[in-house]
Amino acid sequence: MLSAQDLYAAKILVVDDNRDNVNLLLAILEQEGYSNLDSTTSSLEVVARHKINHYDLIMLDIQMPLMDGFKVMDELRKLEQDAWLPVLAITAQPEHKNTALEAGAKDFISKPFDVVEIIQRIRNMLEVRLHFKNALRNNAELHRLALHDSLTGLPNRRLLEDRISTAIEHAKRKRTHVAVMYIDLDGFKEVNDTLGHESGDSLLQLVSERLINASRGEDTVARIGGDEFMVVLGELNVPEDIHGPAQKILEEVARPYLINDVDVTVTTSIGISIYPFDAASVEMMMSTADQALYEAKRNGRNCYHVASLEPVANQAGSPAAPVKSAPPVRRDIP
Repeated sequence: MLSAQDLYAAKILVVDDNRDNVNLLLAILEQEGYSNLDSTTSSLEVVARHKINHYDLIMLDIQMPLMDGFKVMDELRKLEQDAWLPVLAITAQPEHKNTALEAGAKDFISKPFDVVEIIQRIRNMLEVRLHFKNALRNNAELHRLALHDSLTGLPNRRLLEDRISTAIEHAKRKRTHVAVMYIDLDGFKEVNDTLGHESGDSLLQLVSERLINASRGEDTVARIGGDEFMVVLGELNVPEDIHGPAQKILEEVARPYLINDVDVTVTTSIGISIYPFDAASVEMMMSTADQALYEAKRNGRNCYHVASLEPVANQAGSPAAPVKSAPPVRRDIP
């Protein structure tokens, strides 16, 4: 719902080469209650100012020296990726009205000015513009929610699969490796049962932060459900490069947490698959990491296990060299 406060706080730029016209329009706007006003008498400044300030409305005189309003709108269109040009054309020439609308202006006002007409057209145009911007923001938020976990804000399974696919494509071109780490918390159920689901949610959020801190900026940390996470590491030069990141995550997750004045300690088990040795597709990368996670659990938890599968064919059709399965890295369970 658009409020009066939103309307009167809209960013407005007044453009006219005649300073008296500019001052008159600014006085009308101020008297009506608009507070976020800017102006210029130079058409050459309009595009640069809009690029910085993102005006909700540009009141643009069509007939100006050096660059007329039509050329200004041509340049503004290059900035407006949403294809909604916030221009209210100002003209004393009746023949310019339709031309201005065809050029992208959303409405026009005529010279000499009619104050009542100016106020109504500005209000009408701002209402449409602000509703349009709100719709864009809402669509962007819906898109974000569709790709991210609501509790932690991490990428969800849908976005994760896309990130793995992209990492594999890069690895094919650069002849590098991709690792997928399937992470499951040891003892999370006990936290939920003893401290409650609210504390369990807090723990998941804290674990998410630690996984991000323990990963490289280019890595993807995702939550795929419950107390299960995945981390995608791209551009590994050799498979052995996975040992350091895996050990770091084990250590980071195992540090105590303070939740509602209670010290909580959990550990994690990690299953790892590596492209192209353990799997050659997104589905197989995730499935193989899941199998490796089972082995890590079976080996005592609080450790990681690298999958050990038959080598898969590379893109040229020749078999890839096998990688030795790394022995589980064991740590004492608190």
